[in-house]
Amino acid sequence: MPTKLIEPAERIVTLEDLLQDETALAYVEAADAVLEAIGYTEHGIRHAKKTGKWAREILQKLGYEPPLPELAAIAGFFHDAGNVINRHVHAQSGALMAMQILTALKMPPRYIGVVMAAIGHHDESDGLPVSPVSAAVIIADKADVHRSRVRLTDPKQFDIHDRINYSVTRSTLAVDPDHRVITLELEVDTAIGSVMEFFEIFTERMILTRKAVEFLGCQFRLVANNVELHGASRP
Repeated sequence: MPTKLIEPAERIVTLEDLLQDETALAYVEAADAVLEAIGYTEHGIRHAKKTGKWAREILQKLGYEPPLPELAAIAGFFHDAGNVINRHVHAQSGALMAMQILTALKMPPRYIGVVMAAIGHHDESDGLPVSPVSAAVIIADKADVHRSRVRLTDPKQFDIHDRINYSVTRSTLAVDPDHRVITLELEVDTAIGSVMEFFEIFTERMILTRKAVEFLGCQFRLVANNVELHGASRP
């Protein structure tokens, strides 16, 4: 059920505040530079903003009251910043970095804790949905599969992650609050990458996404090229 966490008059830090914060922006950009150096796809400001906005939208559409949607936006924006330290346990280090920034911005500690938990549990290697905010961040993060994330320009240099991301020409995330269904729909150019290859590298992510959707009391649909690969039962 939607959870109320604050009194209406109480102000929290917003995603828009972070987008004006030099430290937050610098850490996200520095983390992306590290990932570029070790051959990963884009994890910069574009991915951070999209994850934050999608996470906020998920909770808003499902009727969660403030500040949960905004906490999801903040956690979504900062979820990959820990990569500036190391890819290994980046979720946990990113949670600690977020604590420092949000403390400096005077966010109440009880809200910082919610953001930290969401960041610390977003990765498929060791994460699980632990709150509505956490679940929304997981879904939004894993849904951002798209050719715009590929850095290389020569397809001959693509590895399987580059090829599959580049093969996705459109990805949309739809929330149906009436039927409690969340749908990730992809358009895949099968001349570049196959749907089977998508599952080869994204199975763990999709399993975590399904768990996050179910944590929110919804059912998960995954559709590629108008074919339902994982479907919710019909109401």
